[in-house]
Amino acid sequence: MTATRTVALDGNEAGFATSKVGALLNWARKYSLFQYPFVTACCGMEFMSVASPRFDLGRFGAEAPRFSPRQADLLWVVGTISQRQAPVLQRIYAQMMEPKWVLAFGTCASCGGFYDNYTTVPGIDKIIPCDVYVPGCPPRPEAVLDGLLLLQDKIARGDRTPGIVKPREDPLVTLRTKPGSPLGAEKKRAPKPASAAPSRPVQPKPEPAPPAVHARHDGDDEEDEDEASE
Repeated sequence: MTATRTVALDGNEAGFATSKVGALLNWARKYSLFQYPFVTACCGMEFMSVASPRFDLGRFGAEAPRFSPRQADLLWVVGTISQRQAPVLQRIYAQMMEPKWVLAFGTCASCGGFYDNYTTVPGIDKIIPCDVYVPGCPPRPEAVLDGLLLLQDKIARGDRTPGIVKPREDPLVTLRTKPGSPLGAEKKRAPKPASAAPSRPVQPKPEPAPPAVHARHDGDDEEDEDEASE
């Protein structure tokens, strides 16, 4: 086993690093994403807040929007996609340059949301490939940033399998543990199950008394015969 030696170079020294060309290109693509926002519904309000200076997408290298698909490589599908809009989205995706990635913003873009009808596409993956799903109605800006970081990690590794942003915490557990929450109060008032109830000493049932048996003596037979003869 060869030992690893770490060398720190000062400003007046020179050094070099080895890497693969593919890894270097993926690193460059990771921090130079040109987004094409395809906004159709109410998730657009949350998308505008994510693009605001407060969250600063520029620090991730994904700030600059390009409203021409030929100049973009990241397609943000924000909102519901109807059957009439599906051909337009397919055309835009086909006009984007390779390599290209797709991010589903919100529940409606991911699976159709609560629009369970014939006019809504039940998820954009039915018409175009999707790399990252960000659920939520609408998703929080923090969840969108998690999705962007997940996409950048997939780009760096060259992974094209779909990924989903999981919630950081279970909201139901948070409500139950929050002081003053009605769910927590209901949990406290809920009766304990039978298995958890304290066990009481079980008193044995009284056994039925045995039938009375009269003892017979040797002279009893003679007395019975005398009574019968009389």
